[in-house]
Amino acid sequence: MDRAGDYHRDGFLVLPRFVDEAACDELMRAASHIVRTSSPETVSVFTTHEQARRTDDYFLGSGDQVRCFFEEEAFAADGMLAQPIERSINKIGHALHDLDPAFVRFSYDHRFGALLGELGLARPLLLQSMYIYKQPFIGGEVTPHQDHTFLWTDPPSATGLWFALEDATVDNGCMWARPGSHREPPRRRFRRDGRGGASFEVLDPAPFPEDGYVPLEAPRGTCIVLHGLLLHRSGANRSPRSRQAYSLHAIDGAAAYRADNWLQRGPHLPLRGFAAPGDA
Repeated sequence: MDRAGDYHRDGFLVLPRFVDEAACDELMRAASHIVRTSSPETVSVFTTHEQARRTDDYFLGSGDQVRCFFEEEAFAADGMLAQPIERSINKIGHALHDLDPAFVRFSYDHRFGALLGELGLARPLLLQSMYIYKQPFIGGEVTPHQDHTFLWTDPPSATGLWFALEDATVDNGCMWARPGSHREPPRRRFRRDGRGGASFEVLDPAPFPEDGYVPLEAPRGTCIVLHGLLLHRSGANRSPRSRQAYSLHAIDGAAAYRADNWLQRGPHLPLRGFAAPGDA
């Protein structure tokens, strides 16, 4: 398999059985513990609809924290959770890879650094991590987007590693990608606005195309690699099965990360690269 050739042609790779069952189980246990022991003082709802309106301080300050974000449909008409909190969280983000021991052990696997280097990152650094639930019945849709929009570097270098911790199918909201769309320029940029919030800067007002997407169904243990300019999305989950996944985003240390990107980390948590095989 010519992984680099396939990646540069399509903008993505699907690598089955990339991580084992035990690793999936450990991350699922660790995420469950975070949710069960959390008591968010702020109710922050994650949605890809009307992103600017829903952005809050809790979200904007999460770049170097571990914080839980709720599903849009988790709440009843009276404002209370309609189901247990374990079935209400959309995702946990955005520094699990540096702050939670189980996620640190998983995230800095030298194989991931080698894969990113093979695909063209000269000095891959981990920037962001997300644990994504895609809850049964209420798992929200993720609209078409390019990850570079949110994690802008000059030149573009954001690369996603998405790990299926449960089987991801069309029925429970797997990802869909538009092959070759990574060769198109960025359409929007999501950045801090200097007034304490963040909003989209529109670079090209043309709507994202709605056709040409292919489903990326992923059995448990699969790693999907996503180019930062690739258009991808996922449907809502109306099935009785969750679609839990763990996502990492790396950038190239040789590229410049813009100071007004929404995700910022304090000096106490500098970006790190991957250890060589055998290193502690």
